[in-house]
Amino acid sequence: MNRRAFIAGGVVALAGSLGTKSAGADRIPRIGILGGGPSPGWAAFRRGLRERGYVEGRTIVLEYRWHGGKVDRSAALVAELVQRKVDVIVATSVPVIRAAQQSSPTIPIVMAAVESGLVATLARPGGNTTGLSLRSGDVVGKRLELLREALRDMPRLTVLLGPLAPADPLLLKTLETVAKPMRVRLQLVRYPGGAQLEDAFLAMVRERATAVLVSEHPIFAFAERGRLAELAAKYRLPTMVSFREFVEAGALMSYGADLADLAYRAAGYVDKILKGSRPAELPVEEPIKFLFVINLKTAKALALTIPQSLLLRADQVIQ
Repeated sequence: MNRRAFIAGGVVALAGSLGTKSAGADRIPRIGILGGGPSPGWAAFRRGLRERGYVEGRTIVLEYRWHGGKVDRSAALVAELVQRKVDVIVATSVPVIRAAQQSSPTIPIVMAAVESGLVATLARPGGNTTGLSLRSGDVVGKRLELLREALRDMPRLTVLLGPLAPADPLLLKTLETVAKPMRVRLQLVRYPGGAQLEDAFLAMVRERATAVLVSEHPIFAFAERGRLAELAAKYRLPTMVSFREFVEAGALMSYGADLADLAYRAAGYVDKILKGSRPAELPVEEPIKFLFVINLKTAKALALTIPQSLLLRADQVIQ
């Protein structure tokens, strides 16, 4: 059941001089796309470019570089793109954005994962970085409420952090505020990366977790979504995630920003900067579209009966 348009998203970094057009009149703009691997979000980004008059291969060139989940390769990949004299680098996580910032401080950066420390303020980002934020309001609290409604009884909830996801004090405070009246005990487990994801699940089992809420950082979300869904099923742990792609891979539920919409809107930032706008003066925008997705097949495998009230509110139910 699909009631709204779905998109998955990305981050965009633009190489060129600040405050001027990054490509000369006799040169085709070149955009470097840097991420973990291909995703539907890039289709939304390319559509955004097309609708603004760019024709791939004729009036704009896209250069792809994938790190395959190994973010420590980001600096080398950014260096490759800089050597290619790109006018844009499209990235998908905070570590990649930081790598772009450090490799070339003059590269304008348009991102869809703005977090504390990446810009001065949302209204006036300053420096060379602007873009779109993943967060808006009490999204993480909403995830907990939806999961609690689905399970009815959830005495212990594990917050699973990815390899580079910070233990955000504001996020944890929000979760504690929502969890307290529900009498849900919270615990944090960090997945350090590599082949240790199952160790993280074993730690949850030892702590008698009844459900899992996964960090929204794309580096973790997309690189490990299949394996995470597989282990959640193996250890029979209902899992709430941020992005629809998790649920398509087998996780139970997701609620979060429509990443494809962010990717589409990122193309607008690219267009503005190529035409001479300064990233320092382009305000960071928040998500305006959110998706709630349920995997009914996973629910049945976990012997869960999802309330009809939740099914009716879902944007998509995967059978």
